[in-house]
Amino acid sequence: MRVKKNLSLQIGFVLVGSLTLLMLVSLIYTPYDPNQMFPDERLQRPSMQHLMGTDNFGRDILSRVMEGAQTAFLIGSMSVAIGLSFGLVLGSISGYFGGWIDELIMRLIDAMMALPGILFAIVLVAVFSPSLTITIIAIGLMSIPSFTRIIRSSFVQAKEFDYVKASKAKGASHVRLMYHHILPNSLSPIIVAITLSFSSSVLAESGLSYLGLGVQPPFASWGRMLKEAQPFIAATPSYIIIVGGVITCMVLGFNLLSDGIRDANARK
Repeated sequence: MRVKKNLSLQIGFVLVGSLTLLMLVSLIYTPYDPNQMFPDERLQRPSMQHLMGTDNFGRDILSRVMEGAQTAFLIGSMSVAIGLSFGLVLGSISGYFGGWIDELIMRLIDAMMALPGILFAIVLVAVFSPSLTITIIAIGLMSIPSFTRIIRSSFVQAKEFDYVKASKAKGASHVRLMYHHILPNSLSPIIVAITLSFSSSVLAESGLSYLGLGVQPPFASWGRMLKEAQPFIAATPSYIIIVGGVITCMVLGFNLLSDGIRDANARK
């Protein structure tokens, strides 16, 4: 049973680790310039010259997948940082103090959740024009409600623990109680939320870029590559299979990683 439970963590770690390695390598090396076009080599199938083939502009797909990994990790990391920062402040205050403060914050979160996150991101991007920065902000704002709810739940439970009450009786300040005593003991669900939010952010960015509302050229984006590959699915199916497979591996990897972390914490 233990091996079965650890399998999700192991597979997730391999998938995420492989894509992270691909991203790190792309910072110093790509087989070709990701934006270099070879008009005479359009829509080639995988070969020794182009390991993943070429796209409709003759660009090397492997090089663009590698650069797209930079975009995915950048947007995932920054959007999670935004969501976690706001969620930590709102969730900790709401869960710790309770009362009318809790009611006010949670009604605000309910209002944000009433509008589907991806729709909110589309509206925000459409209003301020698509760009890398706006995409990060839009996806980051999408993740605030989930972080807030998870952190609030952890603080509501942890503030009733004996060690917290003892520290409070000794005169510890609210800030010390919240972020020195309660927060470190609430990290497990937060870490799981971070991994899930990262995969959701990558998927959201791919969706926005597929619609033309996400990352704009010359930046490589897996979602835009998927859109570009769609008209040529019959001529070069490997193009769309490779790009779709990379997105699937990224999302699946982080989801399995979160499942593995949650199972590991449950056994403690």
